[in-house]
Amino acid sequence: MRARLALLSSGVVCALREVALRSKPAEMLAISPKGTVPVLQLPQGQVLEQSLDIMLWALGQCDPLGWLLRSPEQQALQRGWIAACDGVFKAHLDRYKYPNRYALPDGLADRAHGSVFLASLDAALASSGNLAGDRWGLADAAIAPFVRQWAHTDRAWFASQPWPWLQRWLEGFESSPAFAQVMAKFEPWSPEHTAIYWPADAAHFAP
Repeated sequence: MRARLALLSSGVVCALREVALRSKPAEMLAISPKGTVPVLQLPQGQVLEQSLDIMLWALGQCDPLGWLLRSPEQQALQRGWIAACDGVFKAHLDRYKYPNRYALPDGLADRAHGSVFLASLDAALASSGNLAGDRWGLADAAIAPFVRQWAHTDRAWFASQPWPWLQRWLEGFESSPAFAQVMAKFEPWSPEHTAIYWPADAAHFAP
C-alpha cells in the first residue's frame, strides 16, 4: 500500500502486475526469488524489493507534493519514525495480528508493547496534525498502512483507546481519494493479460 501511495503521489506510471501470493508467477520469482510483494523492476533492470526503497525511488523521480522537501530536522524526525515503525512496532504488529504463527496463546502482550509506539504517534500528531510536519509526507504514508492493520485487528479496542489525534489521522487517511485508488482491486496477472498502467491519473493526497 505504501509503495502505491508514493507512486500515486509522484505520478510515476508503472506496468502493474497484481500477484496472488498463493500462486506466484514464475516471472516474478525470476526477478525476485524471495517471493514477496511489492517488487518493482526498473527499466534498466534493477529490482527494488522493499516498499520503502520503492517509495524513495518514486519520489526521487518526481515529488510534486514535496514529501521529501523538508528541513533537515524534519527529515531526521521522519527517518526516526519510519525506523521505529518498521522495526519494533512491525514485529509487535505481526505477533498481535497472527499470534498462532508464533506459538502464542494470544497477542495481548504484543498489543501492550506496540501501544507504546501508538501513544507516541498520538502525542506527535497532537502538535502538528501530521508526522511529517505541517502537511502529509513520507513518514505519514510509510506508517499509516501499518497503523491501519493494527486498528483493524480489533477495531472496537482501537476505538476505545485515548488516542484522538491518531484516530482522526487514520480516519482522514482511510477516507481520502488516494486511499481509494491504492486499494483498487485488480485481477491477478498472467502473461496473456493486457498490460495495466497505474496510476491512470495521479490524484493529490488530501486526508
